[in-house]
Amino acid sequence: MANIPDQTGRRIVVTGANSGTGKETAKRLAGAGASVVLAVRTTAKGEDAATQIRQEHPGADLEVRELDLADLGSVRRFAAGIADEDRPLHVLVNNAGVMAPPERFETADGFELQFGTNFLGHLALTNLLLPTLLGSASGSDDPRPPRVATMSSLAAIPGSIRFTDPQWEHGYNGWRAYAQSKLADLLLALHLHRLSVERDWPLVSTAAHPGYTRTNLQSAGRSLGRDRPVRASDRALPFTQAVEQGAEPLLYAAVGPAAVGGAYYGPSGFGGLTGPTTTVSVPRSARSADLARSLWAVAEDLTGTRAPA
Repeated sequence: MANIPDQTGRRIVVTGANSGTGKETAKRLAGAGASVVLAVRTTAKGEDAATQIRQEHPGADLEVRELDLADLGSVRRFAAGIADEDRPLHVLVNNAGVMAPPERFETADGFELQFGTNFLGHLALTNLLLPTLLGSASGSDDPRPPRVATMSSLAAIPGSIRFTDPQWEHGYNGWRAYAQSKLADLLLALHLHRLSVERDWPLVSTAAHPGYTRTNLQSAGRSLGRDRPVRASDRALPFTQAVEQGAEPLLYAAVGPAAVGGAYYGPSGFGGLTGPTTTVSVPRSARSADLARSLWAVAEDLTGTRAPA
């Protein structure tokens, strides 16, 4: 989105906003006038990101808050902090993630790290913030309905949901577990759209993927458990793109004026790896409404959260 619509007066939460697509998204939204909450696991890194954003946008309205998606207690505290304030929330951007640790790690609640962070943490956050999001549509002069934009990945295409062992307690494979978590994120967005239609909510739920965007995501997860961190490449490899372009689909999903509920946005180039944003086809792995409904039910049981009736 070369020109983001004016976001003055709107409050937006971006998870994982201290680096990569999250930081770029927060910067662009703040530059368009939004009040942006940088929801980050490490607040010091969030403050560094906020400082860098203000260097480019001195008047940016930014707030750094702690959110560890790998800890449901942290998710509940964050959501309660937002809900307890007498301020509307207009957009939730579910962006944070971890990719392909070489060995199996668990969240604070005993979930496999990627499934727990990328999917369960975001589903719990979404459920807990839905009343605040839906409340922002009441009595508002802003014709734009509240929105939830969730980041998936091309990895969702070969992904599958292992209902018999979603926590990968047996035969852990980092890349397959990542694919499961990103398919789950896409199913989250699609089922939330169906819920909004069924329950007549004034809510838009969208999904996006960044193609192959060069960020620290590729190295951070693979560095877990290693004596020496895996270094990210600064090289502009073929069929990769910089974060400025890679954040475009998520920005469109979050605030694009023509974005619609249940749609999936990503790069338009070869293999969906790079290029301008377009509407992309939902992969076969995510097309089953029954699969999405079943996964949502399992996730609500695991997190102890429920969407508003």
